[in-house]
Amino acid sequence: MVAAPSYCAVCPCALLVLALLAGGCRPEEQHDRAPSSQRERGRLLLAQYQCGSCHTIPDVQAARGRTGPTLSAFGRRSYIAGHVPNGPEQLVRWIVAPSAVVPGTTMPAMGVSPEDARDMAAYLLALE
Repeated sequence: MVAAPSYCAVCPCALLVLALLAGGCRPEEQHDRAPSSQRERGRLLLAQYQCGSCHTIPDVQAARGRTGPTLSAFGRRSYIAGHVPNGPEQLVRWIVAPSAVVPGTTMPAMGVSPEDARDMAAYLLALE
């Protein structure tokens, strides 16, 4: 008697590849669509809202904080705060109301408007 082919040995590998692709790859358009003027405004807003009190942020004046994680190469990150898939819409929500996105987070709400948060997100997502 010939045994039926087993597909179970293939399924875990295929699922692993799909999981790695889904979790580690993000569309490049996140920062490519943002005009340089929007990214520059975002950089200035990160200084204005004093994000550098807690974070180190490349090319942002006085952004040498060590309380929060460095935001260098933020555009390459797969997750925001280790919980939320990184993307423009999610990042804007996070900047505006961090505890609404990740309850119990230590990141404070800084009174950032959604418009300002979009520009800040454009800058952060362009960091590679």
